[in-house]
Amino acid sequence: MAQTIEKSSSLEMSELFADLPSSVCTEIIATARPRDYQCRQVMFLAGDPIKETLLLTNGRAKIIQLAEGGSEVILRFTVPGEVIGELGLVPGSAHSSTAQALQDCKVLVWGAATFEAALERFPILQSNVERILARRLDELERRFCEVATERASPRLAHALVRLTDQIGHKVYNHVEINVSQEALAQMTAMTSSTVNRLLTNWENQGLLKVRREAIEIHNFLRLLSLCKVA
Repeated sequence: MAQTIEKSSSLEMSELFADLPSSVCTEIIATARPRDYQCRQVMFLAGDPIKETLLLTNGRAKIIQLAEGGSEVILRFTVPGEVIGELGLVPGSAHSSTAQALQDCKVLVWGAATFEAALERFPILQSNVERILARRLDELERRFCEVATERASPRLAHALVRLTDQIGHKVYNHVEINVSQEALAQMTAMTSSTVNRLLTNWENQGLLKVRREAIEIHNFLRLLSLCKVA
């Protein structure tokens, strides 16, 4: 099982295993167990104790929090090769968010003690985990600044640029992002009507094309320039 999983491109590019020799990756992977989640299945809830480390190998998940009024806020999407949720480096810590499968997903699962032992044995793995946490914190800080200081147009442009890099895939002469307008609203602290108005305006300008549950980016440079609009 370990040899089969190790060959997948998602694990080869995983930030968790960056700079680790292939033999070490094989050894770490061999201590994990596979698990499947069905589309829409909850992987863990905010407040649950962190007892496992989950690495997504196939599918897509979303990390969310619920606002006081019950509305959903999407913190980020998780794609193959990424760790789902927090890494539980502090004993007794709990999940601060909820993870839900957006598609049928396959994951590798390490129990807390097993993952902690791997961190102690392999300092590079520990460094990778710290880098992942720092990157996520940096992204959340930037998004908070965007919500606090920017108008709707650059906020939405920033979100589309990030999603293009994270989950975009090339289709003919454009890049396609499989994301709904509702999800974009939840990621940018906007109403769905505001997102729809901006996307329609940009579609009329030829920047993108709106489809059901997807956005086609046809002029990425122009979209990038909208991030700088005051």
